[in-house]
Amino acid sequence: MTSRDIPDLTQFVKAYDVRGVVPAQLNTTVARALGRAFAEIVALPDGAATVVVGYDMRPSSPELSAAFADGVAETGIDVIIIGLASTDQLYYASGALDLPGAMFTASHNPAQYNGIKMCRAGARPVGQDTGLAQVRDLAQTLLNNAATDGAAVAATDAAGRLGAVTHRDVLADYAAFLRSLVDLSGNRRLRVVVDAGNGMGGHTVPAVLETGAGLAELPLEVIPLYFELDGTFPNHEANPLEPENLRDLQRAVVEQGADIGLAFDGDADRCFVVDERGEPVSPSAITALVAAREIARAVAGGDDVSQVRIVHNVITSLAVPEIVTELGAVPVRTRVGHSFIKAEMASAAAVFGGEHSAHYYFRDFWFADTGMLAALHVLAALGESDAPLSVLGAAYERYAASGEINSTVADREAATTRALDWARAQGPVEIDTLDGTTVRHLGEPMWWFNVRASNTEPLLRLNVEAADAATMASIRDCVLGLLRQSAPAVPDAAAAPAQPSEEAASLEPWLREILRCPACREPLRDETGPAGPELVCTSPECGLAYPIEGGIPVLLADLARKPV
Repeated sequence: MTSRDIPDLTQFVKAYDVRGVVPAQLNTTVARALGRAFAEIVALPDGAATVVVGYDMRPSSPELSAAFADGVAETGIDVIIIGLASTDQLYYASGALDLPGAMFTASHNPAQYNGIKMCRAGARPVGQDTGLAQVRDLAQTLLNNAATDGAAVAATDAAGRLGAVTHRDVLADYAAFLRSLVDLSGNRRLRVVVDAGNGMGGHTVPAVLETGAGLAELPLEVIPLYFELDGTFPNHEANPLEPENLRDLQRAVVEQGADIGLAFDGDADRCFVVDERGEPVSPSAITALVAAREIARAVAGGDDVSQVRIVHNVITSLAVPEIVTELGAVPVRTRVGHSFIKAEMASAAAVFGGEHSAHYYFRDFWFADTGMLAALHVLAALGESDAPLSVLGAAYERYAASGEINSTVADREAATTRALDWARAQGPVEIDTLDGTTVRHLGEPMWWFNVRASNTEPLLRLNVEAADAATMASIRDCVLGLLRQSAPAVPDAAAAPAQPSEEAASLEPWLREILRCPACREPLRDETGPAGPELVCTSPECGLAYPIEGGIPVLLADLARKPV
């Protein structure tokens, strides 16, 4: 590799992991340099004699992981390659074997990408502030020196010893460990549709939920969607956070008469849930449900409930800390981002933590995240109840939320100030700056919003939650208008919505773009119905019409007018 071919590692070694285009940024030469740097910065100072490496189904993953392993071995450290794995399977290996590790995956990114998630022994994260920056800088130096000297990127250690590279399958051990934490054996039988998105869920689900790893049969009938491992993602992007990527699962759950649907992302460390109606269950509701089970489990194990802690981030539903407090445990609020929540999990010795992005963290899983363990908890809760998931989940879905909405804003500080000035006028409000700016209305009706700036783009991210859908939509539209400098007349947020008018019936184009039919997730169009302006689903199979009241779309399927 010549000097002109050497990539700038700062462009793709991010805050929490490596994520780059193959081969322009991440190739075998770069992977080898990163392997040696990881060994010298993380493994050797920690006294580790071995590093564990796994990889996902992307075409480039086997070759890149092998090059990384070679770089590690050149320092004299041994390498165990566990082969195809989900990210939480790699965390299991790191925790159970007490070894530092590296997982080759780009999660849900397109096929031309790959990446590396690194951890210390016990699945402790390696981020910019905990070694990743030093790994990046050393790897860059190794690459630059090799290009200048015409030498290999790395040589053997001072004693001339190469570490041994061996292979070990831990899939069955991983599956057995997860099953030991949640017992489904005595539950009612459930019909479960699982969308693996051609990602690593197609590898782990048969082992954990079925008998693929030689474990006993569970009371589950698993209906697979896209279990074929294919890093080109031929069916849909393996990112269930985007509503369009859930449509196949939602349709299959309804068509199959299933009790529940599960969707995993590309590296299967995140899990999303839909109920028997095909409706998504919010990650906040899953966080609250699993939190309740983990609190009960901790108390049953002898913990004092007043010392049991549950971690959540600043944009998780208010229902999560409310439910945790009602159960006698302690909610711990932290910044958005897995490095922050993992650090808080460890420092608070929390039993569980959840994020809006469907990352779920467990004390019994080395404080690391595992979507599969969260899925087992949801299946257990549903299997222990005679009620459908829509009823079970309703207890944890207390409020109406906007989801995260991004706005391109040139002057982010000025835009945030406009929103704050308006919020203060709605008083009384409580404002904190733990992560971005969070404003909470202390009167009735309840509402709050959070505005956070992106670290890499000129974006502001808005999340809104309120006591009801109409209030949420009102706050969302007002704050978005202020952030984007195109605000409609701003109503008093605490007042009841205004009566419909011709002027209020006209929605901003950007708002119409983000709205989707709650029943089928298809776009909506403006029409005039028998009672006034409506938003009508564009799907001929659905066609539900949602009223617009006081300029606010009321997107509740129960209140929608069915097509004639």
